[in-house]
Amino acid sequence: MTGAVRVPGPRGDVTVGAEALVVIAGPCMLESRDLALRTAEAAAAACSRLGLGYIFKSSYLKANRTASGSPVGPGLEAGLRVLAEVRSAVGAPVLTDVHSPEEARAAAAVADVLQVPAFLCRQTALLTACGATGRVVNIKKGQFLDPAAMARAAEKALSAGATGVLLTERGTFFGYGDLVVDFRSLAVMRESGCPVVFDVTHSLQRPAGPVTGGERRHAPALARAAVAAGTDALFLETHPDPGRALSDAATQWPLDRFEELVEGCARVRAAVGRG
Repeated sequence: MTGAVRVPGPRGDVTVGAEALVVIAGPCMLESRDLALRTAEAAAAACSRLGLGYIFKSSYLKANRTASGSPVGPGLEAGLRVLAEVRSAVGAPVLTDVHSPEEARAAAAVADVLQVPAFLCRQTALLTACGATGRVVNIKKGQFLDPAAMARAAEKALSAGATGVLLTERGTFFGYGDLVVDFRSLAVMRESGCPVVFDVTHSLQRPAGPVTGGERRHAPALARAAVAAGTDALFLETHPDPGRALSDAATQWPLDRFEELVEGCARVRAAVGRG
């Protein structure tokens, strides 16, 4: 049985691994204060209407852009100020990426969940630094990694003091320019005792060429399949105008269709249970 992980929030906890599906959603990158607040308010309201847990996510720094001139976000200090305001105004827990041990303590002063990006999921110093903050740690499975190996990544964070670990599936390299999802990985990672998350957005990517592309149209199918396979939470980047987003424009889901997608997943959850 997967152990539930409690994420404390300013207006109540969100439990990942319980009966209710949890949705981790927000814009890929913190483009502006107003966009972050608008997105968080809409997503939180939709999840509340559907009886789902909600965690806001966005990145203060995108450290792995395809092109050197691509926008990278406001940076640590300015980004954390925006995340703190979203957390207070919306009342939802917040999640953000950290990229180095030095960032972990500063981010933990604001974020309820520290996220280790997929390409960094084997970095022991980063995993232990995140765990040592006492926060919940979400570890993205590397696109190159056997899902069974994620148990060792989780152990690094837990042994350092993390109050819980979430493990996230985000697709596996299929040749040089595409990703595929093997939903067996959710079951394999749950054997670690950690709740599992399915990253809808990044599983849609086509990481080739001068700009990372993707196929947004497949988001509902993959999200419903993950819920049917027993995921405890969905990770879904959403934006009011995805085509103009400064990061992952090809795969972010339109905010005005967010509730429609999530409601469909909630119905699947009700039909099949936790899996």
